[in-house]
Amino acid sequence: MNREKIKAPHQIISANIIMALIANYSFFDNFLEKSYEDSEYGVVERVIDGDTLVINRTSVRLLGINSPEKGEAGYASAMNFLKDGVLEKEVKLVFGREKYDLYKRKLAYVFIGGKNINLESVKNGYSNFYFPSGRDGYYVDFYDAWKNCMGKNINLCEKSYETCMILSEWDFKNQRVVLENSCSKEVNITGWSLKDEGRKKYVFEDKSLNSGEKIILTAKDWNETYVWTFSGDSIFIRDNQGKLVYWDSY
Repeated sequence: MNREKIKAPHQIISANIIMALIANYSFFDNFLEKSYEDSEYGVVERVIDGDTLVINRTSVRLLGINSPEKGEAGYASAMNFLKDGVLEKEVKLVFGREKYDLYKRKLAYVFIGGKNINLESVKNGYSNFYFPSGRDGYYVDFYDAWKNCMGKNINLCEKSYETCMILSEWDFKNQRVVLENSCSKEVNITGWSLKDEGRKKYVFEDKSLNSGEKIILTAKDWNETYVWTFSGDSIFIRDNQGKLVYWDSY
């Protein structure tokens, strides 16, 4: 008589788990990235700005975020958020794919008391999310944090009262942006800005748009070869008070 081998219950369960992980590779990839992390501990000695710290006598650029530069709306708030949260405290640094940037700063997610302080900065509107080297296992958390912040309408997520300006075209492949005045009145956009997730920023000088009028911007207007990255980017249009007129991401 032929006898078939009967698999033990734990073998069946293990096989099902493996098949589920293979079917959802992105989940598995994120799990591995967070599980086998390169990390270290240190004390925050100084806060440079809203996205840069000095820890163990080394500059650390916070991953996943970009905060306002000096002179921009929100600069002081972003810096004070870090001072209140981590200055002179021990934190955990979790490094990404690349440990250092071109300026020899360490690149890290900063954790204190189990909280990702980089993520908290985005969640509370002190920074926008920013992944210039490509999206990692934390990207979805940061994207959701920004959307949540917009729902709360606070700080960098606070919406402008001006609703006439629309983005009628955003062709990131050809580095082309078209803004249009959709209202029946003239709109003065002097001092308004248009920027990416990082530091590329265009500011309108002495400019008004009549009803139905459009303005076209390309990378040349930024004096850049490109503005929008092919790996993913966002567009932020702000009024002269720094309030958010429009945001989108791909």
